[in-house]
Amino acid sequence: MVVGGVRGRGDLGQGWGMDRLADEVRQRLEVVCRLPHSRRELRELGLNDNDLRRLVRNGHLQLERKQYLDGTVEPEIARIACAQAAYPKSVISHFSAATLADLRIWVDTKRRDRPLVDAVWLTRPPQANRNQRRDDVVLRRAGLPAAHLVQYDGLVATSNARTVVDLARELPLREAVVTIDHALRTGTPVEDLQTMLDSQHRWPGIRRARQAVAMADPGAESALESIARLAFVSGGLPAPVLQAQFWNGWRWLSERVDFWWPAYRTIAEADGLAKYEADSASERRRLLRQSYERDQRLSDLDLEVVRFGWEDVVRDSNRLVRRLREAFIRGERRTGEPPTWRTAPLPLTHAA
Repeated sequence: MVVGGVRGRGDLGQGWGMDRLADEVRQRLEVVCRLPHSRRELRELGLNDNDLRRLVRNGHLQLERKQYLDGTVEPEIARIACAQAAYPKSVISHFSAATLADLRIWVDTKRRDRPLVDAVWLTRPPQANRNQRRDDVVLRRAGLPAAHLVQYDGLVATSNARTVVDLARELPLREAVVTIDHALRTGTPVEDLQTMLDSQHRWPGIRRARQAVAMADPGAESALESIARLAFVSGGLPAPVLQAQFWNGWRWLSERVDFWWPAYRTIAEADGLAKYEADSASERRRLLRQSYERDQRLSDLDLEVVRFGWEDVVRDSNRLVRRLREAFIRGERRTGEPPTWRTAPLPLTHAA
């Protein structure tokens, strides 16, 4: 399967340096340098060392791991592509494949044995020498059936389903669920994940991966929401409804709440600080005002509203669970008419 393309910032172009090449050489270069090539390969196209130095200096090419690549390719993608070129028969996998696919990743930075997320992750066939782990590259060995692979404009990577299950075998439950939730939300069918789990039924970590897939929910819109769901389960709370909307008597309110317990008339809202970031003080005030007005509309429905942030979930989830249990008690005491609600539809998306 071919999906997307190597993300770039424009065309190689005719800028100073390119116009000094013969037309035929320039045309070949524009075609081949969307993928990494060695110095020897580019010299065979008709370039000399002075040409290469000039093209790198002027940004028409970039040099990574002794590999040359179109200067308009995004630096992170270039780093991944050139690392793959250095290891023949390797496939971009794990965290690097998630980067290509724009899948959400969260790893607890406080965890001592956390993986090298910033390294380039590659998988090679089982016949390769051994697994390797360096600061810049992590190499795994595993089977690589064609059905598990996709191409991003020539870069061979694991499919979304394979990437998700590979990560779920590597990561603790709450970190794995962040990626699985996002994959499901952006269009990866749960059936594809189940098929992938079955194909890896004897692989290391597969039991942990099955548990993570079983707990995933495409309703989670952020890493914080995914982690919070697991904290609620761990704390013994009943499962909430995700992304509920309410009827105010004449229309559905535009806001969707992150978590909703109808039996207890309680809402929980995950507040990442990013939603209040703005370029000016006036814009921040406007965002805070919007948040206040939103809470007021929900309170007008005779509901309990509990807000929480990252620290509440990651560092002290027991306190958050206690706050919610107290809100449940207050909610059960409310005697007004319960609100009319529905689950908001998921966005229509497609996945590799």
